[in-house]
Amino acid sequence: MALRSRESTGRTGNRTPVKERLLHVATRLFARHGFEGTSVQDIVDAAGVTKGAMYHYYGSKDDLLYEVYHQVLSMQLSHLDEIAAGPGTAEQRLREAAADVVRTSLDNLDDMIVFFRSLHMLPDDKQVQVRAERRRYHDKFKALVEEGVAAGTFRADISADIVVHYFLSVVNQLGSWYRPDGPLSPAEVGDLFTELLIGGLATR
Repeated sequence: MALRSRESTGRTGNRTPVKERLLHVATRLFARHGFEGTSVQDIVDAAGVTKGAMYHYYGSKDDLLYEVYHQVLSMQLSHLDEIAAGPGTAEQRLREAAADVVRTSLDNLDDMIVFFRSLHMLPDDKQVQVRAERRRYHDKFKALVEEGVAAGTFRADISADIVVHYFLSVVNQLGSWYRPDGPLSPAEVGDLFTELLIGGLATR
């Protein structure tokens, strides 16, 4: 029990579990200073733990970087799986999926900034894993577009693949311009992006 208490609080008395705290701190530092500009010592100092504690959970700084990507992608894919399998028309479910990916991206803005600045710095095997996860999300989103096309709700003259590439590319750029203290909330940006997507897909 005493060991678990030390593990949970670390040197600073912070009761956030060490593994979660390390990931949170690393994400913030990577977003502010870049992956290469952040050392392992920077991370453990900010987290208030020892290097030994970090290496207990993450074998390297690369593992932390991968986990930044994996955590958000897994969460978004889980949401999309639930939405796609849920009730409603293809349009209703696509609306929900589009709003969700925008909102969750903005709710995890540091992760998104790190994602697109530093993906190329991952080892090749980790890049393959990330791209496979991203492809699963793309294909599931595309299936909703194709369902709407088959139902006659969405235009058939634009490739569903192009639609998804376009929309997700725009979402991926959110970190370059969105400011949490700006005039729009994540939910409002999600609603606007969704209207643009559905409006462009609507049959004429």
